Amino acid sequence: MTYARLTLVVVLAVAFSACAPKRSTATDEADVKAAIEAFYAAVKKGDPKAAMAMIAPDGVFVESGRLETRQQYEENHLPLDIDFEKQITGKRSPWRITINGDTAWGIASTAYDGPVDGQDLNFVSTQLAVLTRGEDGKWTIRSIHWSSMPG
Repeated sequence: MTYARLTLVVVLAVAFSACAPKRSTATDEADVKAAIEAFYAAVKKGDPKAAMAMIAPDGVFVESGRLETRQQYEENHLPLDIDFEKQITGKRSPWRITINGDTAWGIASTAYDGPVDGQDLNFVSTQLAVLTRGEDGKWTIRSIHWSSMPG
């Protein structure tokens, strides 16, 4: 390859790479957090359609040693979570977000203290959400794992 052609190839490669969208870690972290928070906000609001819109079609849920498919969660567990969230407000720690390419996970803990269905509760729930970025650039929740201990 001649020097002129090599120079042209390098110039074009640099030009095209400059046109490619740049991903910012801070922006990615904010987008991941927003996706997770959108799910929890929809549950708190009592909007199952909006909550499940944040979950991948093959999403899975883990709580108390039980594994649930997306469908099982939507049909059996989500209505209970919505009812629970209507009765009590937890205090969540800041999300710790980790991103590795198009995969991310967020970890936070929520302290609950108050009555639910006439019973006083005091416990801490730790949430681990795993997300992937789709071709459209949007983050989708692939799995949520909840683990609890007395407060």
